[in-house]
Amino acid sequence: MIRILILTTFLFSFSCIPSLPKRDHQTLELPNEFPQWENSTESENLANQIWTEFYKDPQLVSLVDDAIQNNQELAILEQEINISNNEIMARHGEYLPKLALQGGTGLEKTERFSTPDANSPTLFTRGGLVMSWEVDIWKKLRNATKAAYLRYLSGIEGRRYVLTNLVSEVSNTYYELILLDNQLELVENYIEVLTKVKDMVVLQRDAGRATSLGVKRFEAEVAKNIARRYDLKQNISITENKLNQLVGRFPKHIDRQPKNFLLTTLPEIKNSVPVKLLENRPDIKQASLNLEAKKLDVDVARANFYPSLTIDGNVGYEAFNSKHFDGTPVSMAYGIGGGLVMPLLNRKAIKANYLSADNLQIQSIYNYELTLIKAFTEVSNQMIKIKNLNSRYEMKSKQVSDLHDSLEIANILFKAGRVDYIEVLLTQRDFIESQFELLELKETQLVASVGLYKAIGGGWRGQKETTMDPHWEP
Repeated sequence: MIRILILTTFLFSFSCIPSLPKRDHQTLELPNEFPQWENSTESENLANQIWTEFYKDPQLVSLVDDAIQNNQELAILEQEINISNNEIMARHGEYLPKLALQGGTGLEKTERFSTPDANSPTLFTRGGLVMSWEVDIWKKLRNATKAAYLRYLSGIEGRRYVLTNLVSEVSNTYYELILLDNQLELVENYIEVLTKVKDMVVLQRDAGRATSLGVKRFEAEVAKNIARRYDLKQNISITENKLNQLVGRFPKHIDRQPKNFLLTTLPEIKNSVPVKLLENRPDIKQASLNLEAKKLDVDVARANFYPSLTIDGNVGYEAFNSKHFDGTPVSMAYGIGGGLVMPLLNRKAIKANYLSADNLQIQSIYNYELTLIKAFTEVSNQMIKIKNLNSRYEMKSKQVSDLHDSLEIANILFKAGRVDYIEVLLTQRDFIESQFELLELKETQLVASVGLYKAIGGGWRGQKETTMDPHWEP
């Protein structure tokens, strides 16, 4: 009879598990190669290089190192990792036997008509060990522990992804600061040149070779660029403060060498395979680990439909009066028992949790696919951008060179009286604007290179990570 009851219970538990909806969606596969990708074996493993090998500027390397050490966001994520590690310990402890020391004393009086002479007060005393153990026959507890372990690994990858973004943002802000320094120097030199030309126009006006219109035009140009100088100084201060914030400190002056900015280069990245994104990008690893954890959560939720087996036991000493404690075996008491529990009335709540776990699993699948598409698109966009920027920079450099020659010719002709002030002014203005654009284009090139380095998963290796042993490993 008992066997039939147990068999019926098992059949009922398995038959009442709701079926999950199938995901009507085609599995996403990475393409074999990136579009417009050039092959170069010499830079194939650049994504595996640490950032100290990618960035050659010692000031930038120092700033990135300080940011890794002091950035508060990274410190917050480290605590999240510690919390995940503690969660592993908690989950691991749930499927181990629980042992407790128990003791007690009291006075008991039963009702008058229970048993003969049972209505007299009785003093009892007991003490000993109590054990309880839920046998993990369906791997529910172990799967929950493994899911917590995967989330712990996911937290590590999440911190690495934030670190990758931090290294990239510090680099971009640093190059923006250097750009502003060069533009400020350019404007100050331009103001000085304009002032000299204006003085020449004043002399020509006094000599009757020019009018006051030319003087006013040059004075207006000088005033415009003085205003631009104040704007650049303001942007320099704001950008410097932003960089200090990324480094994790209060605003202060940042030592830097803005000279030879146009000669700054970063290693070229010309070879990679899309599948390497799975190895290099922490956000893809994080999404993959979260997906594996969600799959285990579904198994844990499914196991709640099954009967749970619990073993309880106790051993110790017990007597109706402490003076009768005579030791082993006279006062020794023990007990052991097993229980099989199966949910019946609360199955709707269990079903809801089961379906929600499956929905979260499907959600994590889409999130993983979205992360893959985002990573592939970022690499493609940065590669196309770098290719076009190189062509633009070459043409812009030629424009600056031609305008420089034109300016020298205009100055010679102006001194000789062959052209008027307006030709000199327009040529000067075109020359300064082309220099501004060339500097901005250079900064855009560097930012694109940093973006490609980040997009292929570079920037997190070589960091000083906090070493921590997990409380449990599969």
